[in-house]
Amino acid sequence: MNWSDVGDALFGGVSQYGAILDLVQNSVYAGAVLGLVGGLIGVFVMQRDMAFAVHGISELSFAGAAVALLIGADVVSGSIVGSLIAAALIGVLGARARDRNSIIGVLMPFGLGVGILCLSLYNGRSATRFSLLTGQIVSVQSGQLGWLVVIGVVVLVALLLIWRPLRFDSLDPQSAAARGVPTTAVSLAFMLLLGLIVAVAVHIIGALLVMALLVTPAAAAMRVASGPLSVPVLAALFGFVSAVGGVLLAVAGTLPVSPYITTISFAIYLVCRLIGARRDRTTRAL
Repeated sequence: MNWSDVGDALFGGVSQYGAILDLVQNSVYAGAVLGLVGGLIGVFVMQRDMAFAVHGISELSFAGAAVALLIGADVVSGSIVGSLIAAALIGVLGARARDRNSIIGVLMPFGLGVGILCLSLYNGRSATRFSLLTGQIVSVQSGQLGWLVVIGVVVLVALLLIWRPLRFDSLDPQSAAARGVPTTAVSLAFMLLLGLIVAVAVHIIGALLVMALLVTPAAAAMRVASGPLSVPVLAALFGFVSAVGGVLLAVAGTLPVSPYITTISFAIYLVCRLIGARRDRTTRAL
């Protein structure tokens, strides 16, 4: 074996990986923002028992993006419009958990049906259609990156501004209302922020798999932590690692980015669940 040939092959592989990474750096940046913000907002999604709502909003976001794709409009704008409509409907009509689940159950098949109809009428590249459902590593164009980052920053800032009343309302809504917290306004604001970040997630991981970044990191963090600071920090970290790690692995492979992101996110959850179970057994033994 010629070691110089081995070195040339390794160097060539690294160079090729770097060249491909340069082409998808927009997805890396967008994924980093989505992972951080998605992990943070996911904490409240879990506290408010709204994991099902994430999937419902994603279906309307997918429908909005598909409509925009069909008529030649901006896909990000269509996705945002669909997400906000779904979030507003769920927030206004689904104040109670039973009503919320009913509204989501109605919206999901409608949004999915509209999206599939539009994609079936679209005569463009099949990869573009497929990416709306499962994500695509090169789906974030330079013109869209700015919007995605701005949306992520806006959601983050707004989430920090309403953090205390939102946390109070999420953990004890009756006491929050009795203390004068505008629970209806807080809930609607949270739903709109959730809608915005779901619109971003659809372009990174696809409409069918958004819960891997908006639910799983927070669920994992809650298995190993319980503090008001430690849970959000861990959730944001887990989301960041899942999103960025998934993109970096997808660069070296031939699969869409979503399987890598979902696998990393699920692996983190399994590890955290094992750690949490072991800690619980130790606590009971003492």
